[in-house]
Amino acid sequence: MVLDMGIGSRLRDAREAKEISLDSLQETTKIQKRYLVAIEEENFSILPGKFYTKAFIREYAIAVGLDPNELMAEFSEEIPSPSEDTTTQYTRIHRSRKDNMPTKNSAIFSIVPTLFVIILIFGIIFVVWWFVISKANDENKTTPNANSDDYITRETENKNKNTNDDTNNKENQDTDENTGDATEDTDNNDEDSSAETDENSTLSMDVVEAGTGTKPTSTIELSNVGDSLTFEFEAANVQVWLDVENGNGQKFFSGFVKPTEKTTVDMTGQEQIYLNVGSAPNLTITINDETLEYPVDPSQRGADHQKIWLNVIKENE
Repeated sequence: MVLDMGIGSRLRDAREAKEISLDSLQETTKIQKRYLVAIEEENFSILPGKFYTKAFIREYAIAVGLDPNELMAEFSEEIPSPSEDTTTQYTRIHRSRKDNMPTKNSAIFSIVPTLFVIILIFGIIFVVWWFVISKANDENKTTPNANSDDYITRETENKNKNTNDDTNNKENQDTDENTGDATEDTDNNDEDSSAETDENSTLSMDVVEAGTGTKPTSTIELSNVGDSLTFEFEAANVQVWLDVENGNGQKFFSGFVKPTEKTTVDMTGQEQIYLNVGSAPNLTITINDETLEYPVDPSQRGADHQKIWLNVIKENE
């Protein structure tokens, strides 16, 4: 009697027919040996996730010379598929800076005691100064002889000297004020120009729509892209499945991003980019040296697998 052969037996027989050892297959597919054994024994529960079951089987089939599409179709009932969770609405991650800043009233109330102390200190200093000046003026009035010609002459000379000093001081003060105003205007113009240049040259990523439910699909707008558009993908701890396509469905990358390698994809000139990330918690995405924050928190249930559309906004739009 002929027994029905499972998908694990089919893959093992194909491997043995080509005289490929598990160690050699591990080196070819970059899949850990214990996962390869689990696939042959159809013990899919120990694989890192249900999403990886199909991906690992596909890599195994290609390595031993089998057609992965025919194999998937033939054993579709044996291969587990991710269960669908109830739809959960997630809020957008793009928040206003006002929500994260303290209110102005609380800041004002916190500095009122300090201002009061400062004003009190200046008041005391002013009273002491006024008292000293008044006492000195009284002493000057009583000391000289009003009938002395020398005293009158000295008083006249002092008044003329004070008048000339006041005139010179006023002219110097006006010159300094004009120079200071011109310098301040120049500095302000330089600061405004520098700030405007920095703002216009920085890549901006704005969430248009955050996905919901299992395998959420989100939309992000990219502005201030510049002359080039470069994506870098870096996996942490485990290899992560990734698809990168343009708006016409043309694939620029499809496969596993390995932890030991940084994958770079040039998307310069593309107006729309599609990303299919198999494990968002384990994949860091950088666009023109700016880190992309996932629209949906990857730690949420069902949000580890995310799909993202990125629309490039041209500078003249």
